[in-house]
Amino acid sequence: MPKGARLPTISQIVALATEFGMEMSEADAASYQSLMVGAINSYRRLDEFAEAKPPVKYPRTPGYRPPPEENPYNAWYVKTDIKGAEEGPLAGMRVAVKDAVCVAGVPMMGGSMALEGFTPDIDATVITRLLDAGATIAGKVHTEDHSFSAGGHTTALGPTRNPRKPDHAPGGSSTGSAVVLVTGEAELAIGADQGGSIRIPAAWSGIVGLKPTYGLVPYTGAMTLEATIDHLGPMANSAADCAKMLSAMAGPDPLDPRQRGVIPVDYIGDYGAAIGRGCKNIKIAVIKEGFNQSQRDDLGLPGSEEVVDRKVMAAVERLKEEGAVVTEVSVPMHYDGVHLWNAIILEGSNEAVWRCNGAGSNWSGFYNTHLIESYGRAWRDQADDLPVTVKTVILLGEYMHRNYHGRYYAKGQNIRAQLRAAYDEVLAEHDVLVMPTVPFRAPPIPDVDCSIEDTMFYALHMINNTPQFDVTGHPAISVPCGVEDDLPIGMMIVGKHFDDLTVLQVADAFEQSCDWLAL
Repeated sequence: MPKGARLPTISQIVALATEFGMEMSEADAASYQSLMVGAINSYRRLDEFAEAKPPVKYPRTPGYRPPPEENPYNAWYVKTDIKGAEEGPLAGMRVAVKDAVCVAGVPMMGGSMALEGFTPDIDATVITRLLDAGATIAGKVHTEDHSFSAGGHTTALGPTRNPRKPDHAPGGSSTGSAVVLVTGEAELAIGADQGGSIRIPAAWSGIVGLKPTYGLVPYTGAMTLEATIDHLGPMANSAADCAKMLSAMAGPDPLDPRQRGVIPVDYIGDYGAAIGRGCKNIKIAVIKEGFNQSQRDDLGLPGSEEVVDRKVMAAVERLKEEGAVVTEVSVPMHYDGVHLWNAIILEGSNEAVWRCNGAGSNWSGFYNTHLIESYGRAWRDQADDLPVTVKTVILLGEYMHRNYHGRYYAKGQNIRAQLRAAYDEVLAEHDVLVMPTVPFRAPPIPDVDCSIEDTMFYALHMINNTPQFDVTGHPAISVPCGVEDDLPIGMMIVGKHFDDLTVLQVADAFEQSCDWLAL
């Protein structure tokens, strides 16, 4: 039997032709089979080559699954102790890694039973950079199943709980990343953000989370959802630690096509320069549409909670007292950003995750073939185990693809420039935009046996303000600005492309002005 790729049988060719609406006899199929021999030989030749893969520079063991007494909020998937360089700006700091990011030799399941048992053979670029900076990888923390929820309740191994109020949601999909920062089990954490998945858990759990400018931090070695909105970024308990972490993570990676031609030559490399600068004369635009939202009937999203609007505006006033210049402005297209995001994420992720087995296609960069093979074999055999969120994306994304042939995805991609321009017009006259990260506080965790409708609602009902900036690529940070009934509230600060430094500067200025837990 030949190794590697096999020539399709006559019956397989006939079946494929039928699926594509072609009439084909067995005689014709035999002719097509003969035409495929050369190409199949090319595939077999590839099996004789060794792939170049990102390096694994530091020794480690696979770690261990912590028992419940070590994992009271169900935040950890695997605990490790991978030590990096002996010296560096992150020396002595423990990093928790969202379990959608590869760490070689350490199990990874992406929150889903479809990947349970998979172990990567590479380190993501950001892992190598953090280790080079002296950090210690403390382990992998839970993400929502396929990162397709922002609540905290869809992880295959059970819901993750909010340490501030354990019967409430911590936010997601970088769920465990936020929780272990609150509990002090890590000083830093890696998050991934395609619709708010760094900023939402930051807001609801009461930590700081930065979605950097699109393309600033390499995505190589992480599970893709949609290559045009994939972001990795730092999460920590302060803007200063986020800045320190971003300095280690950011910069060009020739393996990541998301960055190609994107990063300016003069981008800021040391984001620690943002810290301690205050906000005197910083021009802040308060985005009216981010506040006081009535029931979003077009999307089924709930409106603002009065206490959130009040606490965020009080935080803005605090910045004004520190010397910032504050203006209220209107960006009507802000509301349409969620519609654009829906069109892009539904069909884009259906293509990248399920058609292309978690890796995407048609770009020049590193493809994680070990992940592709493992995932491609597994998910179809365990489709019934997928949560409501993931099934909805598969079904609706495939429906749109088959019935509208990618037109809405393409139109969404084309319109995104208009949304970006709408924010850039305001940013031309201001340094940052401000609004609530999430317009209401964390709700209770839904029951495990709740309805399909409730499962979906509590997974995505909080995306009023966050996904717009995944679409446009602007840097956006969530910083805690108050608490009510033990539930934190987050303020989102958005900046110009590649001006992540100013975003961190304003976040730090607010932190230095007060104790948010007292607000």
